[in-house]
Amino acid sequence: MKKLVIHNEKITDAKKFAALCPFEALEIEGNGAVAVGAGCKMCGICVKASENGEAEIIEARREIDKSMWSGAAVYADVEADRLHPVTFELIGKARELADKVYVLLIGNAGCAGELLHYGADEVYVYGDPRLDNFQIEPYTAVFEDFIAAARPSAVLVGATQVGRQLAPRVAARLRTGLTADCTRLMMENGSDLIQIRPAFGGDIMAEIVTPAHRPQMATVRYKVMSAPQRNPAASGKIIRRDSNGAMLASGMEVLSVEKKERAKTIEQAEIIVAAGRGVKTKADLALITALAERLGGELACTRPLAERGWADPRRQIGLSGRTVRPKLLIACGVSGAVQFTAGMNNAEKIIAINTDRDAPIFKTAHYGIVGDLYEILPRLLHKMANGGDGEHVGRCEHVIR
Repeated sequence: MKKLVIHNEKITDAKKFAALCPFEALEIEGNGAVAVGAGCKMCGICVKASENGEAEIIEARREIDKSMWSGAAVYADVEADRLHPVTFELIGKARELADKVYVLLIGNAGCAGELLHYGADEVYVYGDPRLDNFQIEPYTAVFEDFIAAARPSAVLVGATQVGRQLAPRVAARLRTGLTADCTRLMMENGSDLIQIRPAFGGDIMAEIVTPAHRPQMATVRYKVMSAPQRNPAASGKIIRRDSNGAMLASGMEVLSVEKKERAKTIEQAEIIVAAGRGVKTKADLALITALAERLGGELACTRPLAERGWADPRRQIGLSGRTVRPKLLIACGVSGAVQFTAGMNNAEKIIAINTDRDAPIFKTAHYGIVGDLYEILPRLLHKMANGGDGEHVGRCEHVIR
């Protein structure tokens, strides 16, 4: 990691030197010394302008004893008194990454036993009833105590409403790195976590490592990883930890909790019909909806359609939308940009309909139909309504992968 060092003993005019920074990141302290502020971009302008070596950029290396850290930890997310399914998916991934799997459960102690059926070696339970409802300050303090006790090399957190708040705060408290919305995770040399996620709008897949910091932290969306099968026999052990008064201190007080009626979301759907920019008008979505209803599935869309207001944003699939893993997904008029496919490429069966045989979606689809959805879907619906087998549903070329 690079660091800008100012040699104040070589500076003859502090104001003139501080003015060299176009970002006003060089600040003059009360004693007249020049200091580097948070606005520093490491551009090197002040270094190049130094006549007597007043500033230099050095490589600051941080040494860490990796042998003191081992295993992978998972934060157990509880929603409405039940373990969120992403917890089991992360335990399955942690089992692949490390020889030992820790799970942190804050409050909701009654859920601890269930975690032992999915491969956790040790479940750390902070069972104080005052922790049953999420509060960011106590949860962060408890998380920090858990890290100090278990010392896991990697920590996985579900990208849920709670996880997205908690993980960054814990990472800042521990002065370590955090990679959000990872799509793949690998362990190198038995200790270094390789965190892979789309970047620059999905144009590239970035591999991120934090070799000089522990623990290494990552958040993962629901439905990205595979959950292990529940073992009828429990294994592992439960370690109960006390949460002292300092941990429970908070500037907020939860007066009451009211349950909100759960909205139906596309994440749970086993069949999804997704509409892309090949759909010409908002009214034409009725055609896609009709197919989804006929199949007993759900309508979904790509980002452009959600931005136009044609569909509910909660039905958007992709990096900025939802991640789905249905048994069947039919993509109608979807080009197949990485931004979209990253949210659905784990579907069991993907069928794509597109007029462009070179569309990227065909690289992801198991079955591809090169043709006009406005010809194919009406005839398909007609065949389904009349008990047909769906053959000869339009002028199209079948491309099977």
